[in-house]
Amino acid sequence: MHKLFPNFTLKLGNLKMDGRNSFTIVAGAMIFPSILLTDLGVLSYISFGGAISSVIIVAAVLCVGTTKGVGFHEKGNLVNFKGLPAALSLYTFSYGGHAMFPAIYNSMKKKSEFPKVLLLSFITCTIIYASMAIVGYLMYGHNIQSQVTLNLPKEKISSKVAIYTILAGPIAKYALTIMPISTAIESCLPENYREKKPLRILIKMLLLVSTVVLAMLVPSFETVTSLTGALLIILVSFLLPCVCYLKIFKIYKHFGYELAGISGIILLAILVGVLGTYSAIAHIIKEA
Repeated sequence: MHKLFPNFTLKLGNLKMDGRNSFTIVAGAMIFPSILLTDLGVLSYISFGGAISSVIIVAAVLCVGTTKGVGFHEKGNLVNFKGLPAALSLYTFSYGGHAMFPAIYNSMKKKSEFPKVLLLSFITCTIIYASMAIVGYLMYGHNIQSQVTLNLPKEKISSKVAIYTILAGPIAKYALTIMPISTAIESCLPENYREKKPLRILIKMLLLVSTVVLAMLVPSFETVTSLTGALLIILVSFLLPCVCYLKIFKIYKHFGYELAGISGIILLAILVGVLGTYSAIAHIIKEA
């Protein structure tokens, strides 16, 4: 993605204001209008644009692969055990949307169809992720970077479509993504302040500013997402649901296939969490 940014640098303390950071600020400004919205239905339609962008990205990358000079003939090690912890953490991060489920559920007109929506969403995500992984591997093999868009030749139109579309995705989905966080913060306020719109907007603005600053200070997308996936998503989306399910339904009192399966998920989650967190922190220390 660095291919899009102009080559200029301005130092502000420990922060370099180069083309990439300037674009990060512009992206934050583009996101700002969406955080002013409070209607979950409207936010859902906006975030749907982010889902469509994923399909467009896969199609654009496929178009690049079919052009002369690229193709699908690269080879490399199918399994890289050294990068496995980071890969599993990134994979886990991709399925960490559980915090948004209540907001999505409340915005639905037919709430009884929520289980079908979840099933369809996870199936669609799996197909898109698997397609991108296979296509990226066949196109660039072991030379593929943390984001396949970094490998794409910038002179091709389909490459530009993929790069700009992948930038549009987070912009469309950000407002709905931070909704659970802002709601949790609002719940900690005194009751007479919770419904005040200026204060709610201020909280969302602070979340947006902190996100922009974090993106500028920690430029490695791979490191941030792998650390988040290993440390947070594993805990919130895997460990806690399994433990709560065992406690609520008292599955632990009766040994069987269900208990064995849930125990296996918990052990695997702990393993991925520990290895992924260690790998991400080691990578951060190495970069520093």
